[in-house]
Amino acid sequence: MELLPFFIPTIIMVTPIIILLIFLRYRARQTQERYRTLLALADKGAELPPGLLAEAQDPDADRRRALVLMGGGLGVMAMCAALPFEMHDGARISSLWGIGLLPLMIGLGYLANWWLNRRDDMRD
Repeated sequence: MELLPFFIPTIIMVTPIIILLIFLRYRARQTQERYRTLLALADKGAELPPGLLAEAQDPDADRRRALVLMGGGLGVMAMCAALPFEMHDGARISSLWGIGLLPLMIGLGYLANWWLNRRDDMRD
């Protein structure tokens, strides 16, 4: 029973890290396969298409990231504010609402980046 107060928060904190590592490993393997394909084409003497050299980037990717991060940040803030639990020292979980400010502010940065890029594209 003494491990339970340590075990549950550890699982909660480690799970997003594991998900991130799985995602990053998938992306790295995807990039490796693309470069292996490029090397195979180059060895055969085929002309390399320019679209294969650069990673495809969605023009609305920053907006999507912004909305996901802002929603996640607001969700964390609302969750912390709504939880009625107290810690061992008497502090309430609702006092941790500021944790949600980090993804919220990163999301606002992505949204500003998307808006500025869109504005620059309209100018050209």
